Amino acid sequence: MAKAIIITGGNVGDVKDTLRRAQQEINQNLGVILRCSHNYESKAWGFTSYDNFFNQAIIIDTDFSPEELLDKVLEIEVKLGRNRQEEAEVKARTGEPFAPRPIDIDILFYDDEVIDTPRLKIPHPLIQSRDFVLRPLNEIAPDKIHPTLNKTIHTLFTEMENEA
Repeated sequence: MAKAIIITGGNVGDVKDTLRRAQQEINQNLGVILRCSHNYESKAWGFTSYDNFFNQAIIIDTDFSPEELLDKVLEIEVKLGRNRQEEAEVKARTGEPFAPRPIDIDILFYDDEVIDTPRLKIPHPLIQSRDFVLRPLNEIAPDKIHPTLNKTIHTLFTEMENEA
């Protein structure tokens, strides 16, 4: 059994309901949820959007390998209404690197593993730069040590807050 930490988020439709449904799907299809943060609201990061995002961090026990977990995450996103083709069209039209979406699920950590393949990067490479990730993470895993930065989530969160 491995402990994985994932982040869910979205800014299209009834996001709070979608995050609730994502929790159910995660618990049924990925592994047992051990801890779950509150929902945190934030402005879009890295692109322009009028709709705020809601995000939630979740710790699970899973029997899946990191690659299998990624496949399952992508299946849940599709089931909950994510359409990457539509997002690609919006990004091409607007020139923005990201697009609004009903759900996004990222694997942040998988135990203390470091994975760097074209398909999967763990820990997620932008954790330390994103308030919408660090804030909910700090709620549920403040003592988690980032395996490549060798700092706790709480330290990363505090450093980011001090820079703001």
